[in-house]
Amino acid sequence: MAQQVRGVIAPGRNEPVRVETVTVPDPGPGEAVVRVQACGVCHTDLHYKQGGINDDFPFLLGHEAAGVVESVGDGTTEVEPGDFVILNWRAVCGQCRACSRGRPWYCFDTHNASRQMTLADSGAPLSPALGIGAFAEKTLVAAGQCTKVDPEASPAVAGLLGCGVMAGIGAAINTGAVGRGDTVAVIGCGGVGDAAVAGARLAGASRIIAVDIEDRKLAMAESMGATHTVNSRTSDPVEAIRELTGGFGADVVIEAVGRPETYEQAFYARDLAGTVVLVGVPTPEMRLELPLLDVFARGGSLKSSWYGDCLPSRDFPMLIDLHQQGRLDLSKFVTERIALDDVEEAFTRMEAGDVLRSVVVF
Repeated sequence: MAQQVRGVIAPGRNEPVRVETVTVPDPGPGEAVVRVQACGVCHTDLHYKQGGINDDFPFLLGHEAAGVVESVGDGTTEVEPGDFVILNWRAVCGQCRACSRGRPWYCFDTHNASRQMTLADSGAPLSPALGIGAFAEKTLVAAGQCTKVDPEASPAVAGLLGCGVMAGIGAAINTGAVGRGDTVAVIGCGGVGDAAVAGARLAGASRIIAVDIEDRKLAMAESMGATHTVNSRTSDPVEAIRELTGGFGADVVIEAVGRPETYEQAFYARDLAGTVVLVGVPTPEMRLELPLLDVFARGGSLKSSWYGDCLPSRDFPMLIDLHQQGRLDLSKFVTERIALDDVEEAFTRMEAGDVLRSVVVF
């Protein structure tokens, strides 16, 4: 039987979000209804609200979530009621050319639930953010979007792996392939950048250089494992990174801002044959201009990291286990716990740079 729950809706471009009653249908074949326990307020949700993703309003926001499976549809084998899961937006198909080549983290045909959640009062269909829509007491997803993890983990912490924290850690470990003894620079120390710092530390980097224009963000990056910091408002970041790496540049530079000028800094701050990883998300109008001879002469790799090139079934349980062992303190990313009605104010604090993550706790 369909259920009615409270959820955060973005009704139109740049309009304030509001809490509305949402109808959640029974799960169809291969689908699951999840009782959401916690959901992080991610910048991607703000992009949806601002119309920066598409115009399929109204949106049911929220996607960085953890909870308990309540019911499943026919033929569902991935999870069963009672499982504690992190929701993900990479439910791999297993059949596309990436999956068939053994690279499911590049899946080109990820899937979502086919049944639609709707506004209770009007019956208008909702577009769930990243196919999840977890700023709600319950949500309907494809079963493949549910990844089982240790149920002893805090939902407020576990859910953060659903997007931003996984993107940053994966940019270092999966895309950048940071190894023991490598030197790493991270440009931009918000939530994703700090996660990249934590990932580089986890991978055994010998020197981790955090770059930002705000000292408070640099202090947070140090708490995540940065060995050196550079305030690029007062120092040339390229020269500073080279000075800290014996004049050579870093083996891996992770750009977590998504702007042409910071990408150019990353390009020139890496060592010869080094790697640049772009994990910051640019906007459509941005353009990059680099001398092609420099691209050729410096060698190495220029990579983009989409969702940290993660495979949820592989990476989520591993990272939760490391957290439970005390080797990866994910709780540092949780700045505040808030209620469902506080999401609009949380967006304001996010834009001001006052938080790493506000987390809605149910």
